[in-house]
Amino acid sequence: MDANLDVLAPLLAALRFAAEKHRSQKRKGTDASPYINHPIEVAELLARVGGVRDVELLAAAILHDTIEDTETTPDELEAAFGARVCCLVAEVTDDKSLPKAERKKLQEEHAPQLSRDAKQLKLGDKISNVREIGAAPPADWSLERRREYIAWARSVVDGCRGANAALERHFDSIAAETEAALIRT
Repeated sequence: MDANLDVLAPLLAALRFAAEKHRSQKRKGTDASPYINHPIEVAELLARVGGVRDVELLAAAILHDTIEDTETTPDELEAAFGARVCCLVAEVTDDKSLPKAERKKLQEEHAPQLSRDAKQLKLGDKISNVREIGAAPPADWSLERRREYIAWARSVVDGCRGANAALERHFDSIAAETEAALIRT
């Protein structure tokens, strides 16, 4: 098999799988963009900004919300993409049976214990989410709620520091730009 195909085939399979699973979902932002744009952005950030070339980590980035936000089971994900991809997705998956406030608190507490690769995935996710808060926040989010989200995202990212300096700098830049834009609002 061609070396390029070794890289492209699993990523294209992950894109197809995630697109199918998220097909009817939209982002919460005012532009209601297709949800699949978010995991694609996370994978792209890891590759472009973070220099990640690990195909399994990039596939996990594309799939990172499938267990949490769709009917996908860990067994289904493992059968399709292998144990490592499934474990990475599971590491960053919130338990939706818990109240939102508890899930957010657990993200802060668990961030320092994540594997290096899961921390990079979490960094990409928070960059994407904070960027979205600045560009197209949910219509019902007050200025204060947006500020609180950024502060919370900073605390999660602080627990991920040391995993990828380029992603950390990018998060800091996006968070600062978004906060500055909120001040001008």
